Amino acid sequence: MTPLPTSSAPTARPRRLRRTPALRALTRETHLTPEMFILPLFVHEGEGNQQISTMPGVLRHDLPGLLDTVQEAANLGIQTIVLFGIPDHKDALGSESRAEEGVIQRAIRRVKEKFPTLTVIADTCLCEYTDHGHCGPLIPDSAGGWTVDNDAALPLLAQTAVSQARAGADIVAPSAMMDGQVGAIRAALDKAGFDHIPVMAYAVKYASGYYGPFREAAGSTPSIGDRASYQMNPAGGYREALREAQLDVDEGADFLMVKPALAYLDVLRVVRDHFDLPLVAYNVSGEYAMVKAAALAGMLDEKRTVMETLYAFRRAGADAIMTYHALDAARWIKEGL
Repeated sequence: MTPLPTSSAPTARPRRLRRTPALRALTRETHLTPEMFILPLFVHEGEGNQQISTMPGVLRHDLPGLLDTVQEAANLGIQTIVLFGIPDHKDALGSESRAEEGVIQRAIRRVKEKFPTLTVIADTCLCEYTDHGHCGPLIPDSAGGWTVDNDAALPLLAQTAVSQARAGADIVAPSAMMDGQVGAIRAALDKAGFDHIPVMAYAVKYASGYYGPFREAAGSTPSIGDRASYQMNPAGGYREALREAQLDVDEGADFLMVKPALAYLDVLRVVRDHFDLPLVAYNVSGEYAMVKAAALAGMLDEKRTVMETLYAFRRAGADAIMTYHALDAARWIKEGL
């Protein structure tokens, strides 16, 4: 092929900085480290670890198995986990969520005893503990159905948060999307002597189809209706997202979160641009399961796809990423990708 005349050659050549791996590393704008990951872990009251069919590679742990996985995470440089409890007994008020010897409280104590410097986040919700799968008590609505009693849920969530802090949780993370939940929890923590415990607010949380695998993992699928009356409308816009985040800031949140993250990268960016608090992106179960299923079918390169997704969260403004890919991603980073 005849080369182009010199006068037609480009003067700007961005490819110069992509020529070698070392140059690409030198000019990289977005960085990931294992310390940025939050590893979600499920713990149940039975014996043995249980495979979760909809989330390949993710387990429901018993307490010994939980400690083994936490050790693996620590060895890879992951410094933060979030715990979700799956109790044997459920009732209409989710009583086990705040029991002194509840599954989550015992798990927190065991983890903190063995890993005192690890940051343990407790998911503060009722849906895993209620027999109907909703995030608060149910009451009849005007249409002859059922709805969650927002204000009756607040003291239950506050009691749950205090019990988790008393067990040793470093952060409580209310995920119920009840109006006023952050303020109620902040007041209860302060009154109980836990004014040093931060609240990680699930500030912008959508009623998403991407949660399906989690609900099997946690046994929290609603038996009546759905959560659209309290989680956010996926067709909502930035005004609603910013209002929800601002309310949590005003009530005393220490972190903000956007969930899910992948389908809402634009919302993540807008929240980042409007607020200075640390921002968490939750790479949820359905997002994880899609990549895993495609990788297992040989349809894509798992490592490249996962890392590309995680970089997207960072580029959109996330300070931390809650992801089921954390162990694999930390291992790949440690191996030099």
